[in-house]
Order: sequence, then C-alpha cells, then structure tokens
Amino acid sequence: MMGQRIGVFAVSTLALVVATGTSAHATDQKACADLARLKLAHVKVATASLVAANAQFPEHCLLQGSVDDRTGSDGKHYAIGFEMRLPTDWNGRFLYQLNGGNDGEVIEASGDPKNLNAVGGKSALSRGFVVLSTDSGHSGKDPANKDTGLVGSNIFGLDEQARLDYGYTADATMTPIAKAIIRRHYRRKPDYSYMEGCSNGGRHVMVDATRLGGAYDGFIAGDPGFDLPKAAIQHAWDIQSFTIANPDIRKAFSPEDMNLIASKVLEKCDALDGAADGMVDDLRKCQTVFHLADLKCTGEKTPACLSAAQVTALDRAFGGPKNSAGQQLYSDWPYDAGMGAHNWRFWKLESGIPPWDDYPLIATMGAGSLSYIFTTPPTDTAGKPDALLAFLKSFDFDKDAPKIFATAGAYRMSAMAFMTPPDAANPKLAKLRSRGHKLIVYHGQSDGVFSVNDTIRWYETLAKNSGGSAVGFARLYTVPGMNHCSGGPATDSFDMLTAMTEWVEKRKAPDHLVARVSAANKELPVNWSKRRTRPLCNWPLIAKYKGGDMESADSFVCAPPG
Repeated sequence: MMGQRIGVFAVSTLALVVATGTSAHATDQKACADLARLKLAHVKVATASLVAANAQFPEHCLLQGSVDDRTGSDGKHYAIGFEMRLPTDWNGRFLYQLNGGNDGEVIEASGDPKNLNAVGGKSALSRGFVVLSTDSGHSGKDPANKDTGLVGSNIFGLDEQARLDYGYTADATMTPIAKAIIRRHYRRKPDYSYMEGCSNGGRHVMVDATRLGGAYDGFIAGDPGFDLPKAAIQHAWDIQSFTIANPDIRKAFSPEDMNLIASKVLEKCDALDGAADGMVDDLRKCQTVFHLADLKCTGEKTPACLSAAQVTALDRAFGGPKNSAGQQLYSDWPYDAGMGAHNWRFWKLESGIPPWDDYPLIATMGAGSLSYIFTTPPTDTAGKPDALLAFLKSFDFDKDAPKIFATAGAYRMSAMAFMTPPDAANPKLAKLRSRGHKLIVYHGQSDGVFSVNDTIRWYETLAKNSGGSAVGFARLYTVPGMNHCSGGPATDSFDMLTAMTEWVEKRKAPDHLVARVSAANKELPVNWSKRRTRPLCNWPLIAKYKGGDMESADSFVCAPPG
C-alpha cells in the first residue's frame, strides 16, 4: 500500500512538472507566489512567500504545506507537514534536513547550525542550498492530544501509517515531491542532493542511505540511532540498573560522582595518544586500562570513591541490556571523558525540568516511545512521570523486549522493520555504492543516548563486507568527549557539509576533518584554548600528538591506535 502511494506521487509529480513548467523567472516575487498554485497529487500548499534577505539568510521563497492529509485509525488528523526554503541565488544543491527526537514538528528549513552542528557555523540556506524540513507525518502538538501529558508526542504510535511515516515512508514520499517543486521553481532539477541529520535525524539518514541510496548523492548521519528500538530497551535497563545505587534514580550518581569517573578516565587514558590534553582519542585501548571497580570505596562512601552499589549499577548499565539467557539486546558502552557533562546527565539521570519531576529524558520521552511506538502492540501508558517510570521499572527483558520485533493485528510491520535500515545487522549499502554516492557518519564518544560502540560495530561490519575497507564510499568519525550530537568537553564544531560536497562533487575524499571548540559550549575545561582545534580521523585511525602547539590540529597526525 505504501509503495503504491509513493509511486503515485512520483509519477503524477513528474507529469505535472512537464505539463506546467513555470510562468516566470524563478528569482522574482511572482515565481514564488506561483508555487501557491501548485496542483500536485496529495499536496496542499498553505503559503508561498518571498522572504527578503536579512543578517541570517539570503532572499528566498518560503513554501509551507502538507502531504496526504488523512484521518488515522485512531480518529485523529494526520499529514506530512513540510517547509521548503528556495534561495533566489541558488547553487544547484538540495538538502533534506532531518529532525531529531520524535519528529512531530516542522523545524525551520535552513540547515542552520542551531539544528545541525556539522555545518561549520554557516547554514546550508545561506550557502545557497534549497532546504527541506518535515514533521515525518504527525504533529507533536496536536490539540487532540492536549490531555495526554508527557506521551503527547508519542501517542501517534497508535496509528500504523503514522508509525511508518515516522520510520521511513515520509522521507520516501517527500523526496520526489521536493525535487519536483525545485524543478518547477527553477526549471531544472538539482545538480546534487544531500541528506543530513543527527540523533533520530541521523537514524533517518542511515535508513535512507539503504532505502533511498540512489536518490541522494551524499548522506551525513550524526550520532545515529539506527537501532533505536533496541536503544529504547536500554532506557529500561538503565533505570533498573540505576535503582541498584538508589531507588530514586535522580540521586543514584551526583554530578560530583560523574565528574569523578570522568576524571579517572582521563587519568588512565588521556595520554594514550601522546598528549595529556583532556581528550581520549584511543577509545578502545582506554577500555582495557580503565576499570570502574578501581573507584570502589574501601569503607564509607566519600567524594573520592563510589559505593559498591554504584559500581554495580553503572557496570551493569554499561554492559548493555540482556535477557535471562544472557543474549545481548543492544550494545555495550565505552567509558569516555564526557560522562560528567550536563547532556549525559540530562538523558540518563536527572533533567532539572519540573513538569518531568526532574526525571531524565529516557524516563519521559524515552519511556513513551518504547511504550507507544517501539513495542507492538502499543502499551497504553499514562503521560505522568511516575507512570512512565513505572513502565520502565517493570519492563521484562524476556517477555517485553521481543515486542520490538513483533507484529499484531493492524500493525503489520514491527518497529525494527520500519525504524532501522533493512540491512542494519549486515550492511552493504549496495545501491548507494553502485551509484557512486557517499555516506559520512559521526558519533560522540560520550553520547549517552546511542552507544558509539554500536555505530563502530556497524561500520566495521560494512568494511568487512566491502573487502576490508569502506572508505571509498563511507567514512566514520568518532568525536572524543562529545555528548549526544554536541556538547561535553569536546571539539564539537565541524563542517561535514563542505567535506561531503567536496567528496561528491570534486572527488576529494576527506582524509581528516578539522574540529573546533564551540563558543556556545559552556563545559569546556578552563585550561583549553578557546581556539582549540583537533583532527577527526577516519575510523579506526586516531589523532596522535606529533609535537608543537597542543591547541592546534596541525600538531596531530591521524595514525593507527596503539
């Protein structure tokens, strides 16, 4: 059914482009207003207006609308909401900007640094790209859900088509539509098409690199939750683990406890790359020399040690979820220097948000997603902090975990089928590779949401399936100290977008990328220069100090670890 819908869009869209053409030059007011009269199958245009140039963006046409308005099986209204920004001075490139979290919102279609940290501080729109943003087929602020509390952004999981759109079909639907609108407006198709996102947006990119590998020239996936249903099981595992340390998970580890762990990781691992600079570049070797048990108190708990219960709790959490047979249900996790940062705590232990009762994000949004979207059939869970926490505490890893692979009644696809790349366990990216298209993946080593170990295993399997190396078409960069998509004690500002366009359009493969500290990052150590730069190296290479100014990327070389 969904494949038929996508096919109808593609065929009818192309036919309309040929038939209508454009009545005016694409750079004037009339051409923008003309987009308001688009008559594409299943597409409704809400507004089309020319936006004057300002300090942030160049002059562009702002197009907003929806696709496939319908009434869902739950009686609520659904549609794929979208926004496109088409610059007057177009550089021939198209970027599909993917959103994070539960989607449900049409974020400003600009490819802006505040939403995509990997554009080097200059938005895609200001560079001349056409940019598309969508809500992936549902509204997280639907008035019909106003009384559902904290599950208001998850409850769309009761409708099967909304699940599928969130997973992948909204992207497949919007791709030919967006390209047809571009062709209508500029009277030519894009020279190059790109896709970029972080977190769930990175998951979208990874899924589409497999499903739509021929439709985009370049894909950029940040901190990708490509195994998101499995990672959601980790939420329950974390909550149940942390209660070993304290029945109130918000008190399981104080900020001082987490900073103690991070400092001890640095003590053991910082200089493994030849530079004592507050960063762990040799991540794998670090796991062999740092042992959490070394922090266990020999007597009473003090600020200089962890209680036995804390060591047990964190060691269990970092081992990843398992069922009673010992089967690994998600990934394990590495110890890194960014574990004491705010973003890690916000996701794992304590949010500081009163309506959430200060519970972490995994116990609110994460619990609702596992309940309504990632397990089948959905579990009707109240949108109150205590109810969501109770759902995670009672989650059964023998009986409930298999539900991410289950189908039931109207729910004809499992969460693992619609949320993950079809070849996630054994990736080949055959279509992308055969077309000469490219993929860049980056991942924070201190990401508290999706384990960088999972991404590393995925990439190493891809390399194995590609004759031992995948660098000809796919490259992975891990970012020391970086939390989820940004933040932490890290050089977390880098220009993946330029690297990708150079790779695609000039066949200039990125040997390494230069990462910088971000001026907005308040968690930078005081002894770091505000101009610090570091090379991000193609995995498995790491940045090794060769001598010179320790604050400069030029003083490091990408080399094998060890």
